Amino acid sequence: MPPELIRAPLASDLPALLALYQHLNAEDPLLDAADLAAHWRAMLDNPALHYFVAEIDGALVASCTLTIIPNLTRSARPYGLIENVVTHPDWRQRGIATRLLHAARQRAWQARCYKVMLMTSRKDEATLRFYAQAGFVAGDKTAFIARAAE
Repeated sequence: MPPELIRAPLASDLPALLALYQHLNAEDPLLDAADLAAHWRAMLDNPALHYFVAEIDGALVASCTLTIIPNLTRSARPYGLIENVVTHPDWRQRGIATRLLHAARQRAWQARCYKVMLMTSRKDEATLRFYAQAGFVAGDKTAFIARAAE
């Protein structure tokens, strides 16, 4: 396998990232990158949002997002939330997403986060085992989710 480059995305990566997200939530509608350009630029410029992508031979093959949230507890140290972890099916089980998660956690520790949380809606044992092997502990907290009406 050629080595991957883990990096922050560029503004020009939006179409490839949207295509990659189709492997995360296939039922989501296809979005037009041109319509989202300003929104994407604002996301990239937001200092609380940190995107990580893995690139192999010029193609985006995996991504995750880290949000660093300011806090007034824990000595006013922030905490991190990782979301939208996705790897293209052709590149799974090669350690790429694990390296992305490590990069995201490293960025959180650099920001003095006292914890990093990650939630998944997946229930299959392989996915849960993957997150545990990547250093995340299940069962420390209970998640409750309220969803907006469509």
